[in-house]
Amino acid sequence: MASLYLIRHGQASFGSANYDQLSPLGQRQADVSGRFFADTTLHFAQAVSGDLSRQRETGERVLASQPNPAALRIDPRLNEVDNEGQIAGLLPILCERDAAFAERVKAGRSDSKQYQKVIQAVFNAWVSPDCPDLPDTASWPDYLAGVQGALEDAMAQAESGTDTAIFTSGGTIATAVSWVLGVPHDKIYGFYEPVFNCSITRLIFSRGRVSLSNFNDTAHLQLLSKQLGENLVTYR
Repeated sequence: MASLYLIRHGQASFGSANYDQLSPLGQRQADVSGRFFADTTLHFAQAVSGDLSRQRETGERVLASQPNPAALRIDPRLNEVDNEGQIAGLLPILCERDAAFAERVKAGRSDSKQYQKVIQAVFNAWVSPDCPDLPDTASWPDYLAGVQGALEDAMAQAESGTDTAIFTSGGTIATAVSWVLGVPHDKIYGFYEPVFNCSITRLIFSRGRVSLSNFNDTAHLQLLSKQLGENLVTYR
């Protein structure tokens, strides 16, 4: 039996000119998580990251605390879902179909809760079987196949009994979980929205069988928050 630890990146720089970088808190989350893994003798024999800056830096900071750090391998198939491409391609279609939804989009410009509902509607339209072709972003079947392939490659390279770190994003983790559990398309978003920064989702595998051991675990950050007197648990 071996394990894949799917670790979401630390807090990114929401609201800044460049979202794709860790905030100071995101850097802190990655650093203390790395030390926690080392202190609890969770040593990664293999490490893989998407090629987004926030994913790579999280991996580098976590691995810096390992006694014999594995080289960080980059696999773009682990990049986050293309929210901007999905919005650009699907939002006009959804607004044309539903006047009430169009009003919600307008409200979402100043109401974060309404905007989250817009994101949910766009994501659900993207993963649905009747989603139209979007020329500027990957289809759901193609994205799912990429994530599945990246995880299968990592498992193929893992030795029995070893632990592999996968540094990625919330949408990628939701995709991985939906693949392992066989989640229907209209339930996938439920695994996307709640993923915390630097949370851990663990997959265990052996002889071609893959199972979900735990999902979106932040126990290490909750413990460290108490011990260090800091608020290390964040959602966005």
